[in-house]
Parts: sequence; structure tokens; C-alpha cells
Amino acid sequence: MLSIDFTGKTLVVTGGLTGIGKGIADLFLEAGANVVIGDIACKAELERVHERLVQIRMDVTVSGDAARLIDCAVEAFGRLDFLVNNSGTSTMDFAVDIKEEDWDKVMDINAKGVYLVSQAGARQMLRQGGGGRIINIASQAGKNGYRCMGNYVASKHAVLGFTKVMALELAKEQILVNAVCPGIVETDMKRRERVEGAVLRGMEPEDILAEDRSQVPLGRTAEVEDVANVVLFLASPLSAYMTGQAINVTGGMTMN
Repeated sequence: MLSIDFTGKTLVVTGGLTGIGKGIADLFLEAGANVVIGDIACKAELERVHERLVQIRMDVTVSGDAARLIDCAVEAFGRLDFLVNNSGTSTMDFAVDIKEEDWDKVMDINAKGVYLVSQAGARQMLRQGGGGRIINIASQAGKNGYRCMGNYVASKHAVLGFTKVMALELAKEQILVNAVCPGIVETDMKRRERVEGAVLRGMEPEDILAEDRSQVPLGRTAEVEDVANVVLFLASPLSAYMTGQAINVTGGMTMN
């Protein structure tokens, strides 16, 4: 049986306390990696939870915080091998009703945050002499349009565009940059979106859940582990000839 061993490697993941980010952090820890979680919800500025896990309170929309996150990872574990940009948020409204502050909030966290943390991470990988993986958690919303989610859709399209540019520019340094595009994943954010979307559309959350499931050829929505497994693959030697890709993890809901 093929196994992936990341002993001695270091992962930085943003938004790693809950949802998809926690699933990624847990899986990399299981594979032997050192893990640094950057999350605005962390209780302490810097906490060494155990020998291979550090948590840092930071805001991905602040350039100084992005740089500090990477610096702390290097101070704790000596280097940076994998960076996963997972932090994200959403608000819901019809396009004609999106509030400017909601547009700015979603674009800042989902798109600007990827730019700032990726830039800081790539600079560290270059200082190390090149090599490394940057993996951006985008969404199938980066390829499609979805009602009541105009700002979220725009932000995830931006993530895919920035992924392609970084992949081109960093390829010569053997820094691979890819994106993962989850479909409907059972997280607290998705459950909250069903409640808000139901209000906007005059439906019940249970109706939205049934609608979600009906759109997935595999017949179920995703669990965080489904996404984390693909991130692990993109960090592994098995994906050494892949860069600039946007990989769907949608149960067949999106096929482009």
C-alpha cells in the first residue's frame, strides 16, 4: 500500500481551526508533517500546541500578519514546504442588493488574503533555494455562477487567475502552484449559507440541502476529508508534474 510520509516537512495552512482547513491540518499531521495554523480565531498570538503543531492568531488581509505567519513557521520548524491558502468567507444576497461592505469583506479575505499569504510564502521558498507547493482552496464557484453569491463567485474566479500567474512565474524555481475547487462540502459555513439562502429564495434549508444533493452525480455532498485528500496528493511527489491546475472535488457536479 502506498503511503505518504511528510516527516520533517512543514505545512502552513490558513483558516485551519475549522472545516476544510482543520481536515487538511489533521491529515498532514497524520502524515508526519509539522503544521502551522494561521487563523483569526486562534486564542493566542502564538501557541505551540504540541511538538509538531503551532497555532498563530493572524488576519490574512493584513500584510504584516501574512509575513509574520511565515516567519513564525520558519522559526518553529526551520523551513516552509507546503502552503495552503484555505481562509475564506461568504455573504449572501442577490447581485443587485450586495452591500459594498460585504463585497469588500469577501474579496479581502478570499482574494487579497491569498495574494498576501502566497506572496510571503513564495518569498520564503525562494530564499530556501526554490521548491515547494502552494495550494489554494478555491471553489467550483471559481468556474461557475451561483445565485445570491456574486461576491463569493467573483473572489474565487480571482483565486484561480492568481493561481495560474504564480504557477507560470514560479515554475522555473520548481515551486508548484495549484488550486482545489471543492463542490458542496458539509461545513458550518455551508450550513449557514443554506439558512440564509432559504430566506432569500423563499425556501426551507432542508429544501436547499435536497437541491444540493440532487445536483451531485455521486449522490452525496462532500465531507472535509474528500478535499483534504486531494490537497495531500498535490503536496506529494505523486503530483510533481502538475502546476497551474484547478482540480474539481465536486462529486461530478462540475466537470470543466
